[in-house]
Amino acid sequence: MGLNLHTHLEGWVRPATAAELAREASVPTPPGGWDRALRMDSPGDLTVYLAHVAAAYPVLGSAEGLRRVAREAVEDAAVDGCDFLEIRFGPSTHRRPGFDLAAVIAAACEGLADGSRATGLPSGLVVCLLRHDDDETNLAVARAAAAAAGAGVVGLDVAGDERVFPSIARYRAPFAVAAAAGLGLTAHAAEAGPAESVVEAVEGLGVARIGHGSRAADDPAILAWSAERGVTFEVCPTSNVLTGAARSVREHPLHAFLAAGCGVVLGDDDPVTTGSTLGAEERLLVTDGGLSDEQVGAMHRTAVEVVFTDETTRALLRDRFA
Repeated sequence: MGLNLHTHLEGWVRPATAAELAREASVPTPPGGWDRALRMDSPGDLTVYLAHVAAAYPVLGSAEGLRRVAREAVEDAAVDGCDFLEIRFGPSTHRRPGFDLAAVIAAACEGLADGSRATGLPSGLVVCLLRHDDDETNLAVARAAAAAAGAGVVGLDVAGDERVFPSIARYRAPFAVAAAAGLGLTAHAAEAGPAESVVEAVEGLGVARIGHGSRAADDPAILAWSAERGVTFEVCPTSNVLTGAARSVREHPLHAFLAAGCGVVLGDDDPVTTGSTLGAEERLLVTDGGLSDEQVGAMHRTAVEVVFTDETTRALLRDRFA
């Protein structure tokens, strides 16, 4: 199998778990039930996709719920055969009175740790700023993430609807906080925005990894620049087709990334939303995407070098994928 380097906690909520947590919190059942609310069955755009992911938000407003979902995510990834789960989430969405950012992040870290102990699958938490949040909130999120560095948090990201909130510059201060704490840095960019967003994220935020980055494939100059700078693109084929960032897996931008010499790693984004886990994405790249097993293996070896983890774990992963 391999490393899952782009996946969101909110996209791992089992429909049965959502139903149970909803009953406990008196959250109404969505029309058509939880499976229909959480799953996106046909292509649309990023805004529609994010609405399906957001359907899980009402049941993630407690420490118990977040711990459970995080633990189950590790358990499900282990069953899928994953070798490392780097999972991200936006804690500001899950705050409630008496349940602040620090407690939200701690609950997710505890759930991941529980799952890792039970399965032996190593995991790490990447905290997301959200594009629709105000600057004060995003700075508070970055500070809370930095405070949890070494206690389960391994990185910082910025996510959300790039079509509606395209700015990158406003996240410089939060990313500086994360960098000072030694956290890994990645950013969703050029998923729904222009190719130039990749350059803005790398130069403005200091990231070496780009979430999706699909529009960069439209600009050969930016691809060449990305290859020269050692930028790694995190691709999620099924999700990218559903959001309209790729026409098909055969025509996915990852082919252009690889041809240009850019680093490429694989994720499943939101496996409940897409109905496709990391293992399924690997198989899809071969059967529909035309990649060889060796090319997929090379993506995982790249992932070993860029995963946000300690050097002891990296060395073990190198041995596994040598």
